[in-house]
Amino acid sequence: MSAPATVLVVDDEAGIRRSLGGILADEGYRVLDAADGTSALDTLAREDVHLVLLDIWMEGMDGIATLKALKSAHPEVPVIMMSGHGTIETAVSAIKLGAYDYLEKPLSLDRVTLTVSHALNESTLHRENRRLKAQVRRQWRMVGDSAAMHRLDREIDRVAGACARALISGENGSGKELVARLLHERSPRRDRPFVEINCAALPEHLIESELFGYEKGAFTGAERPKPGMFELAHTGTLFLDEVGDMALATQARVLRVLQEGRFLRLGGTEPKEVDVWVIAATNRDLKAEVAAGRFREDLYYRLAVVPIEVPPLRERPEDIPALVEHLLERAVQEQGLPRKRFAPEVIAAFARAPWRGNVRELKNTVERLMIMAPGSEVGLGDLPEEIAAGHRVAASPEIDAMSLREARDAFEAAHIRRVLQSCGGNISKAAERLHVERSNLSKKIRQLGIDPASP
Repeated sequence: MSAPATVLVVDDEAGIRRSLGGILADEGYRVLDAADGTSALDTLAREDVHLVLLDIWMEGMDGIATLKALKSAHPEVPVIMMSGHGTIETAVSAIKLGAYDYLEKPLSLDRVTLTVSHALNESTLHRENRRLKAQVRRQWRMVGDSAAMHRLDREIDRVAGACARALISGENGSGKELVARLLHERSPRRDRPFVEINCAALPEHLIESELFGYEKGAFTGAERPKPGMFELAHTGTLFLDEVGDMALATQARVLRVLQEGRFLRLGGTEPKEVDVWVIAATNRDLKAEVAAGRFREDLYYRLAVVPIEVPPLRERPEDIPALVEHLLERAVQEQGLPRKRFAPEVIAAFARAPWRGNVRELKNTVERLMIMAPGSEVGLGDLPEEIAAGHRVAASPEIDAMSLREARDAFEAAHIRRVLQSCGGNISKAAERLHVERSNLSKKIRQLGIDPASP
């Protein structure tokens, strides 16, 4: 059973303090009182107060001065002002300073109890909303200490501060949605809506109605008007995930919104003005899509003001131990799975795995092992065969017999082959991902006997 809410009654008339105290105690509240503003602030510093009833006209520090000091030190506590000599100007001034409501004396006790109840309920909702937002913000964070992740983190900070349009590219499961969320959370729009639409998940005939909304009668089944994603994201952020799958006709309408800042609902005649920060993401090579005529060049350059590339997991194996620990904690907290220890050789096997599904595949693997592994520790024998097989090859006697230089060359060759494969054999792109000069990478490829055309 939860403890009763605490209400502080502040009034220089002892009779009013007694009267209000008795009524509120009968309603089940814990009641404290103070005869002046200074005593009230001292009580707030000592006690966990949930609401304050505050008289305006008091000796010494009056109610308005007390309200200012109270809201400065305890902004989350709702305050209901009271006065027997009130004016409209005084009431307006109190509300502007953060008071929840204003009651005139002589007080209607029914109105007092109703206003107190509403204020406490609203305060509870605000606290819960803040708690949930903080929980969501903890969920959307980057994990990893690799150079690639540090570089990505700096890019996010710069783009978020400017609210510049960004095109996020990367493989499926690499974390493009996470980057979009972080851009929003670090931007001046963080407290405004974040609206997401997956352009690949909706058929062509539905995506326009989802993006732009529709008026009643716009098509069969449109029985009432419906706002679209652009309207819902007004003053906030719209995330167009898998934008490369968007139909050409829809691309033209999105381009027009980006150019003009307004659009028409389907079946509508009145333009709607919108202020939306658009972030897009794709797992396709949009430049190649432009060349093939499947994506509008003008829209590409509107979206890709700042291109952001999310590295695949296989290019940052040093981040895997921290990622596994993070995914373990999330599975325990959010799904109630029993906590298990992952043996060091399991983490080593994870670091050598190709992870074609990237972080999403790693997350699924960690959760599956937490459910299916019989003991309290996950060992090599619990791993899926494709991961265990790769580890056995890497830990074979041939590798163990190598000199340090031979082992290093073997690791470098395997890593370069993986990166070249993910870049389609493009040495320039691979050099960019590996953070080396193209000439140095070409030299290393020749030294290690790697064929870029067949990595």
